[in-house]
Amino acid sequence: MQHLAKVGLILAGICLGSMFSAKAQDTLRQKTDTGKVIHIIDAETLNVITKNGVSLNRFINHVIFRQGNTLFFCDSTFIDKATNVLDAYGHIHINQADSIHIYGDYLHYEGETRLATMRDNARLTDGKVTISGPELQYDMNARIGTYTRGGKLVNGSSVLTSQEAFYYADTKDVYFKKNVLLVDPEYTLTTDTLLYNTISKVATIVAPTTINDGKTIMYTTSGEYNTETGEGNFDSRPTIEDSATTITADRIIMDKRTGMAYAYGNMVYRDTAQHMSLLSNYGTVNQTKKTILATQHPLMILEGKTDTMYLSADTLYSAILGKDSINVRKPLKDTIPIVKEKPAEKEMPDLAKADSIAKALPDSTAKALSDSIQSVVKAGVDSIPAIAQQLPAPGGLPPGKAPGGKPPVPPTQPNGNPPFLNTKSDTTARKFQESLQKANGIADRERDSLINVVDTAKLAKVNPALPKDVRDSLVKAGPDVLHQKPDTSKAKDTTEIRYIMAWHNVKIYSDSLQGVADSVYYSTKDSIFRFYRNPVLWANSTQLSGDTIHLYTKNQTADKIYLTQNSLIVKEVSADLYDQIKGNFITGYFINQSLDWMHVDGNAESIYYVQDDDGSIISVNKTLSGVINMYFIEGQLHHVNFIKDPEGTMYPFGQRPIDQMKLPNFKWEIKRRPKSKYELIGGVKEKEQAPDTTTEATSLP
Repeated sequence: MQHLAKVGLILAGICLGSMFSAKAQDTLRQKTDTGKVIHIIDAETLNVITKNGVSLNRFINHVIFRQGNTLFFCDSTFIDKATNVLDAYGHIHINQADSIHIYGDYLHYEGETRLATMRDNARLTDGKVTISGPELQYDMNARIGTYTRGGKLVNGSSVLTSQEAFYYADTKDVYFKKNVLLVDPEYTLTTDTLLYNTISKVATIVAPTTINDGKTIMYTTSGEYNTETGEGNFDSRPTIEDSATTITADRIIMDKRTGMAYAYGNMVYRDTAQHMSLLSNYGTVNQTKKTILATQHPLMILEGKTDTMYLSADTLYSAILGKDSINVRKPLKDTIPIVKEKPAEKEMPDLAKADSIAKALPDSTAKALSDSIQSVVKAGVDSIPAIAQQLPAPGGLPPGKAPGGKPPVPPTQPNGNPPFLNTKSDTTARKFQESLQKANGIADRERDSLINVVDTAKLAKVNPALPKDVRDSLVKAGPDVLHQKPDTSKAKDTTEIRYIMAWHNVKIYSDSLQGVADSVYYSTKDSIFRFYRNPVLWANSTQLSGDTIHLYTKNQTADKIYLTQNSLIVKEVSADLYDQIKGNFITGYFINQSLDWMHVDGNAESIYYVQDDDGSIISVNKTLSGVINMYFIEGQLHHVNFIKDPEGTMYPFGQRPIDQMKLPNFKWEIKRRPKSKYELIGGVKEKEQAPDTTTEATSLP
């Protein structure tokens, strides 16, 4: 009995010792558990197997286990207690603190580093965005999800795909790399590297990127773009282009909802359809309405086939004429009363309506733009109706021609000379007559031009703004063409008509023509530049001025020029000696970018220095006439014809009355003339106030 009692005590001690030892181990494990221990919560079956000498616990069906604040769900799993590594299979779900959920069909999880690798239908979601791919990795400690074998992120209607991506769960940032593509119902974005925030939906661009919305394409290498609102802020010379225009600048801020883009620093705006470029340090572009306002040292470049015109000003604005402001061409016979009803009035209301543009502009420019528009309207629109009916008929003759459609015949001597020329007694007159006889070819050209003018006027009073080929076709077709009505039922004109307005300190330069003015209006509808407020143009060595100047162009090169009110033509012959012609209206015609001939109508006066073959001045001719025609060879004045009621005096050069050698309102403003295109391009520098170099004649008593 004593032996049995001793054995019982020994067994009891062993059991108690075992119990206290297990209790102590459990207490120690609880004290040392730092979140790395994997706890089994539930499973239907437990098997212990040995594989490659390693003992594994296999849990089957409805398996749930926990590590720290993360729960794991799966169909089955193998757990290696020694390495704290598990492999799970089927319907896997990882829930990290109810913030991150990861799904898949296979999981390899390392408990020590808390790194999960999910494959087969792998996806990760935070409740708002979903990341999926053939393989996902998730670091439980850093809360960073990664895929390196391709994948995508879905955020509402936006889908981003790439070869690699890194998701930061705490900041909600995703860093995409290699073949990045963002597809949205409104646009697509392609790049090689992109940083994207899933909450703000702002994409940070750090590599060459293309954004295409179907209408416009943005190219940029740096900046931010809100994929939800369409607002963007781009640096490093971004470019926006559509079917006809391109914008490039150091920095562009844009809003796709309004279509507005604001370009800062070295902006280049190009309209490929109109062959027009606009350079400026600041520009406001409305991509929806296709308007642009440039306010910091703007320079416009109009490209022609053989010449390029440069235009600079303090402010430049360009827009598309709306359909309601485009006149539909009526049958030709109906255009006759339209010409009489002041045709210029139909074009210029666009200037008045343009005042509404200021309402849509930033406050900093709205007032200045509105004031400028009103100035242009006051200077241009008010003056045009008064002169509209006095426009010369096509070809250059004034409206008041002789009855029967024939040009007025000036009084002449029996030999055909003007009455003030006496070739028998006046050697100066004789030399002048000899110089005229050398220009037989020009004389023929004069007669032909006059005949064509008469025939054209005989057919119809065609608007001079019509293209030359249209006028020529009228001459060829004869009077019956006026009664024909064109079939316009199937015609559909989709051509956009762009207009340009420039304010203050306007300068233009081309190889064939230079000029200055306070403001300019130009429309591709008629290709006419309208210069307002003290405009002056130069063609070769000839200066042209008037209250208003209209320059007609073809293919961006000068075709015709029209000067109204106080019109004056000046050409320097020698120091302080000038050929001068003035009149109420002056029309000039260009051939091969050079002046060919000019027609002066209404109270025409001239001072003309006659030179011999060596260029020496031999006399001065001062004449009054109703009409004067001037003819040029290679852009240089060759001779002058006085057509209607000429009255003149020819003075030997040494006997000229010096105080009468300048016409009223004479001015020679050669110092205002742009010397090269670089003078306009150099406008990016601060403008210096130029001294007044205008030379004006003093009033005679």
